[in-house]
Amino acid sequence: MAGDRGAPRVPRGAPSVGGLGAIRGPQFQQDDLLGDVLKRVSRSFYLSLAILPRGVREPVGLAYLLARATDTVADTRLVPRVERIAHLEALRRAYRGEPIDLAPLAGAVAQHQTHAAERHLLHRVGDAVDRIAALPADDRARVRAVLETITDGQLFDLTTFPGDDAAALAAIRTFDELDQYTYLVAGCVGEFWTTIHIAHRPRLARWDPTAASRRGVRFGKALQLTNVLRDVPTDLAHGRCYLPAGDLTKLGLTPRDLLTPDGGRRARPLVHRLIGVALGHYEVAWRYTLDIPRREFRMRLACAWPLMIGLGTLAALAEHPDPLAAKAPVKLSRAAVRSIVVRSAFTVWSNAALGRDAARLRARIH
Repeated sequence: MAGDRGAPRVPRGAPSVGGLGAIRGPQFQQDDLLGDVLKRVSRSFYLSLAILPRGVREPVGLAYLLARATDTVADTRLVPRVERIAHLEALRRAYRGEPIDLAPLAGAVAQHQTHAAERHLLHRVGDAVDRIAALPADDRARVRAVLETITDGQLFDLTTFPGDDAAALAAIRTFDELDQYTYLVAGCVGEFWTTIHIAHRPRLARWDPTAASRRGVRFGKALQLTNVLRDVPTDLAHGRCYLPAGDLTKLGLTPRDLLTPDGGRRARPLVHRLIGVALGHYEVAWRYTLDIPRREFRMRLACAWPLMIGLGTLAALAEHPDPLAAKAPVKLSRAAVRSIVVRSAFTVWSNAALGRDAARLRARIH
């Protein structure tokens, strides 16, 4: 883009380096559901939501909150699996607009949450569902569609992995199955994100919706595959192996071998391959981000932040001597995340500057 050469002109209304206060409108700050509740259950996504243009903030925020509720239900291992599946089916019907009493779900699942924010969210699910019904028809249909797909992903999880600990360890069978899973729980979000922005932001009128949506899918897959690689030790302990069994077999390994130090080391070629796949997704996601008009700086920031954090996490995984045996999930420090947010206030206007930041992270991975 021609505007990337020299010192970029900063449009009016640009975010201050000091924080998000200048870009969060009073309506957002006063909205309990999309303000305090969302902030408490997801600090990372809250950054992106807070910066979004007002027209897309509500449908995206509601979709996130209800997806988070769905994920919480699926992961509450103290609730019997058959009951979790029934609760997810009830949520799916509610997301479709059917009149469903969600109070039993909140009562059964909320009591087992160790974090007060998760308990509060489950008790507010009915409020969020009601707000979906009040959205304009097109936005309502988009939110319902993405929640349907995400719920399919959670049900896939519960039916693919029969247990909740290492004694019942099971694995995804093939790479194609892993790729489909990353679409169900995250790639579809990139697709939704794209269509909702094209519908609300006139400056995106030149975008080809089909091509942009395909890029959005790759964006979501990049972030989810990073999460998969980061969470391998924790997932193994909970009976879930997202490293495909077919690829492990080619290395002479079974999912249970990954619980041993030797098995983790022998699986490194597969981990490296999946890091490479994730990098391919990130390349597409960066092209998606850099194609956003500079005047849509809110959308550019909301995309650049998770990409920077995700690439930083992927770099930390690549540098880790034994990521499959990490005692705690590999992630960026709060200071590192804050540094990304502050620096992006300057680099968001320049494709060249953003590209250099991304290249530095990619260089660490290579």
